[in-house]
Amino acid sequence: MPDPAHPADLVCFSHLRWDFVRQRPQHLLSRAAKQYRVLFVEEPVFVAPDGDGAASPRLDISPRPDGVLVVVPLLPQGLEGDALSFHLSQLIHALLAGRDPSCRVLWYYTPAAVDFSADLPAAVTVYDNMDELSAFLGASPRLLAQENALFAKADLVFTGGMSLYAAKRHRHHSVHPFPSSIDAAHFARARSHDGDEPADQADISHPRVGFFGVIDERMNRDLVGELADLRPDWQFIILGPVVKIDPAGLPRRPNLHWLGPKSYDALPGYLAGWDAGFMPFALNEATRFISPTKTPEFLAAGVPVVSTPITDVVTPYGAKDLVKIADNALDMARQLDGLLTQPRDLWQAAVKRQLSLSSWDRTWAAMRGLIQGVAGAKAQGRAASPAQPTRRGVVASAVAEPAHV
Repeated sequence: MPDPAHPADLVCFSHLRWDFVRQRPQHLLSRAAKQYRVLFVEEPVFVAPDGDGAASPRLDISPRPDGVLVVVPLLPQGLEGDALSFHLSQLIHALLAGRDPSCRVLWYYTPAAVDFSADLPAAVTVYDNMDELSAFLGASPRLLAQENALFAKADLVFTGGMSLYAAKRHRHHSVHPFPSSIDAAHFARARSHDGDEPADQADISHPRVGFFGVIDERMNRDLVGELADLRPDWQFIILGPVVKIDPAGLPRRPNLHWLGPKSYDALPGYLAGWDAGFMPFALNEATRFISPTKTPEFLAAGVPVVSTPITDVVTPYGAKDLVKIADNALDMARQLDGLLTQPRDLWQAAVKRQLSLSSWDRTWAAMRGLIQGVAGAKAQGRAASPAQPTRRGVVASAVAEPAHV
């Protein structure tokens, strides 16, 4: 039976920093932390030599309020290739020394981590494929080969949207779509917000049209500038960190307000003051399979929104007229004209029905059910043939119930 005092490990390997932007990994793994000891292993940070001329490989481990332990490998500068993988492998094996692998879950967001973790034993290995990372700016040319290795290792593959599911479902025997979900109660705070406006937004006039999220190669910056020119009396508020692109390349207009990154807790206070939202995604390889988490978040906040035709926004949100779809800046301006004047009662009722179908709690519960099913099937197989090697070549012990998984 489960032992709450000694929960099983869920070891996550991620290309994202836990404290960067709250998105899919944080929503899911903070819920997982109620059943597991969650170790969120980030990509390494390279440090300069200490006073003795060397930097010893080590792990910085720090807890977060939601129960997750963030693990950051600190490595000497200059490490790469096999040497990098060797040191990462040594650190992770030391981290897990003495822990029971028979009920361990390995959870991958980045296929690159298989280079140093392929030999780790686990009850279940999950690949939560939230994005097509190989299409992102600066992606390693080895990423596709690493993903093939991860498909071979994984017991379960989850996808972050339906378009990604369609692209990956033939590559593994157990692929399951889990599109972006919603913490509806959090963003509903925007609809009842009666506090002071954020200081950097308070003096911006109306109408306001807003965007929040990471600002990178997935944003159509030309469209943003054109839209600002088409509607000079509107104010466009854009929240989020700028990454992988030069901030000097962002369009600058008197009615464009780049307010920088904001905390997850602060977002409802900003959205409460917006008259509409926009999602100016570029149509490129990096956005081909995205399922923007912000789509249901806009809706839960009561902010009507227009998006470029991203596949996982068009279906289901555009098809149900919950989100307006626009191909270009002029079309987006016209769609926003309508949103700023139309009654919202019927729209809000339809939004409520749509959002009632999903939540991060339900998503995690469904994922956990699949994990437990795989663990149970493996345990039955080991009990029936305790001396037989598993398909990964490891002699399995007879564990009747992987109850911690």
